[in-house]
Amino acid sequence: MPLFRPTVLRDRAVQITPALLERLGVRALLLDVDNTIAAFTSHEPLPDTVAWAKDLVQRGYRVVIVSNNFRKRVSALAAQFGLDWIGFAMKPFPHGYLRARRMLKVPCRECAIVGDQIFTDVVGANLCGMKSVLLKPIELEEGISFRIRRFFERGLRKKYERERKNAL
Repeated sequence: MPLFRPTVLRDRAVQITPALLERLGVRALLLDVDNTIAAFTSHEPLPDTVAWAKDLVQRGYRVVIVSNNFRKRVSALAAQFGLDWIGFAMKPFPHGYLRARRMLKVPCRECAIVGDQIFTDVVGANLCGMKSVLLKPIELEEGISFRIRRFFERGLRKKYERERKNAL
C-alpha cells in the first residue's frame, strides 16, 4: 500500500462499525485524540464517541488511545472513555503504534489507527503494517505546522474522496 493512502475514509469515528472492522480483519483500534474523538480546542469527547467506543469494547474489540499530545490532555480524555492510553507517541514514527500493539496483544495486521491526519496517522499505520481509517478533521488547527500539513493533505484527500465516490 502506498505510504500516504488510508485503508478507509469516514467522516467521523462513530461511523466505524463492527461490520467494517470485520471486513477489514481488524480486532483492535488505536484512536487518535485531536480532531478524532475530541475537537482540537475541547476537553470533552465528541457526542456519542464514548458510547461508540464502549460498545466496541463490549463486542470484544481492543481499543487504546494513541496521541502525540501530552499526558494531561490524553489521560483526561482516556479517563472519560475508560481506556488505556499512550501520550507523546511521536507519530508517524512506529514506536507508539508498536507499543499500543504490544499493549493490546494483537498483530499489526489486525490493528487499525483512527485519525484525521495523513502525514501522522496514515503514514505511521502504513509503516507498521496496520490499517488506517482517515477521518475528516472536526476543526482546523491554528499552528503553522498544521497549516502546512493540511495544505499538502488537501490534494490527497480530494483524490481519495473522488476514488471513494467512483467505487460506490
